[in-house]
Amino acid sequence: MDQVPAVPAVVADPAPQIAALAVRFKRANGPVMRLVNRLGGSIESKLGLVPAPIRGRIEQVTERALEAAYGVAAQGARVPDMGPNGPVYAAMATGAAGGAGGIATSIAELPVTITLILHTIRAAAAEAGYDPDEPWVKAECLKVFGAGTPLAVDDGINTSFLSARLTITGPAVQKIIASVAPKLAAALGQKLMAQAVPLLGAVTGAALNAAFLSYYREVARVRFALMRLAEVHGVEPVLDAFAEAVRPPVIRRA
Repeated sequence: MDQVPAVPAVVADPAPQIAALAVRFKRANGPVMRLVNRLGGSIESKLGLVPAPIRGRIEQVTERALEAAYGVAAQGARVPDMGPNGPVYAAMATGAAGGAGGIATSIAELPVTITLILHTIRAAAAEAGYDPDEPWVKAECLKVFGAGTPLAVDDGINTSFLSARLTITGPAVQKIIASVAPKLAAALGQKLMAQAVPLLGAVTGAALNAAFLSYYREVARVRFALMRLAEVHGVEPVLDAFAEAVRPPVIRRA
């Protein structure tokens, strides 16, 4: 997959780069996720049939997994380099193992999947020239999980960049986790239900895990590239230009 090029220190006109990032974001959903989205109604109906205790369990596991993954991320350089495709293969393996045993094993594999996704988000921050072990960068990595989902794409880049470089305290991290966990849990819950949709056939937990990881990695690459541009041109101009670039064209009837 293409890498987002490093943003130069001074860019006279950011419009071409913003346009390229908008295209990249629009392409974040691969064929697997597009197929899942076409079957969204079926997935949502199945999610509605899941007992409330199980839905609550998914959210609880997700929040705890985010907290644990944040701690693992603090190890920084101690985490072995998995290479560009290593996290995808690892996510596929955990997804296959989780999907093989139904909902129970699928929920059990969520912490591993979340940790792998956060690992790739950290790598995206490093690609953009940020230190992923800086507390504020780690906080921004967590926020990627709240920036849209592959099953319900909104603007995708809910960028509150102004938190960058502020002192990130423990309570602040907990607040971020509490805000993104429900959205991520809903997406992961839909993923678990998608694995049970008969029409998906050969689309296994492995394929879905790889698709989720790829989606969040692309969103992270776009997010951190926009942050670089915002440092030079200001937050509002960059975000306004990006929002305009990703806005669907208005179709006017004659």
